[in-house]
Amino acid sequence: MTFCSGRNQCAGFSGGRRRSRAETGFGMRKLVFAGVISALWLVAGAGVAGAAPLTAQQALGKKLFFDKSLSHGGNQSCASCHAPGAGFTDPNKANSTSAGSNPALFGARNTPTAMYAAYSPAFGFDPVEGLYVGGQFLDGRASTLEDQAMAPFLNPIEMGNLDKVEVIARLSASATAADFQAVFGVDALSDVDTAFGNIAVAIADYERSSELSPFTSKFDYVLRGQVRLNAGEARGLSLFNDPNKGNCAACHISDVAEDGTHPLFTDFTYDNIGIPKNYDSQFLTMPPQFNPDGAAFQDRGLGGFVDDPSLDGAFKVSTLRNLDLTGPYGHNGYFNSLDQIIDFYSSRDVKPACADPTLSAAEASLQGCWPVAEFASTMNVDELGDLGLTAQERADIALFLGTLTDGYDPSSFVPEPAAWALMILGFGLAGAGLRSGRRRPTAS
Repeated sequence: MTFCSGRNQCAGFSGGRRRSRAETGFGMRKLVFAGVISALWLVAGAGVAGAAPLTAQQALGKKLFFDKSLSHGGNQSCASCHAPGAGFTDPNKANSTSAGSNPALFGARNTPTAMYAAYSPAFGFDPVEGLYVGGQFLDGRASTLEDQAMAPFLNPIEMGNLDKVEVIARLSASATAADFQAVFGVDALSDVDTAFGNIAVAIADYERSSELSPFTSKFDYVLRGQVRLNAGEARGLSLFNDPNKGNCAACHISDVAEDGTHPLFTDFTYDNIGIPKNYDSQFLTMPPQFNPDGAAFQDRGLGGFVDDPSLDGAFKVSTLRNLDLTGPYGHNGYFNSLDQIIDFYSSRDVKPACADPTLSAAEASLQGCWPVAEFASTMNVDELGDLGLTAQERADIALFLGTLTDGYDPSSFVPEPAAWALMILGFGLAGAGLRSGRRRPTAS
């Protein structure tokens, strides 16, 4: 099933290698997505609105997710950087990256959303397509949700615990301990390694719940036939899918999967879109034990993780769901607004290089330039950079992206005037038919 308009077709999954526009007419990278999604049976009710009740283990995972006492300073939980009200990203939008339990320490990357992360397959290399796929974190270094859930507890810049022993000691003294033992047994805290692993199991199980994958955006209700896109949103969708305009669907897949899962707006692969270095990042001023390169730091992304310079600057293709809530944008938080990053996709290769490479996105926009990419030699030059989008077209794409925010109330839908006219005409015709049907038959 697809939701498309006019002659434009929506992109879907059927391969993995990036293909040129000439090869496909779409410029798509695709995965064998139907098999991937079908295998992810763990997320129940995909595409069905509303949150299913949490299981006991998921409820425990939720408590652990929100438990600040499990950090070294007793002041930071998973939810501190993945807050529900911010699309499960950092609610502090003043900084490009997130502060840790020690508020003077900042990470190198913009916090990705935890929403819909359950759909990402385990990290791996597809030898047929020649692409890395899946995993967690922006560089894929955690293969699964369980692997990812363990890392922040022991990261000195995040929750800051010294080791697993400290984490379990904090859990044993917390209000969550009894719930942990109720789920995993009375001896669940006696073995540090087992207990630490079960923390990750419970958190990952919560992240697989419908609370983090609710499918309640306006676009989801459009797919269910309950509401319609307005004119601007519909134009934005058409531009989003059009390979000769936005071409967004080449990587941010807009198709419904064969098993009925609503689109996740990612193909789970990795790409270098040429984002400039963010000289405003607090990480560049972190002490040498955290950032030995100082201001010269370069984030190699996937290339660093797999030790392949040809992949330097490649980061995971993020879901576009809840994009209105999840700024700043880009792996290093370089873009403060959706307008900036849409303009960057359209004009990266058109505007001249800024004379000052340290300009922020806002400053670059005012000067009509873009700083050079951090890894220019490996960036994608086939599918973005010179899209030729007008200001109105960029605005329409932003309107469509706004329909991907969860929590939409379908009862609030009000048709546009043209739609009302058609409805009134329809009601009038229906009424005329009823009146005609009620006329007494003439005597024969």
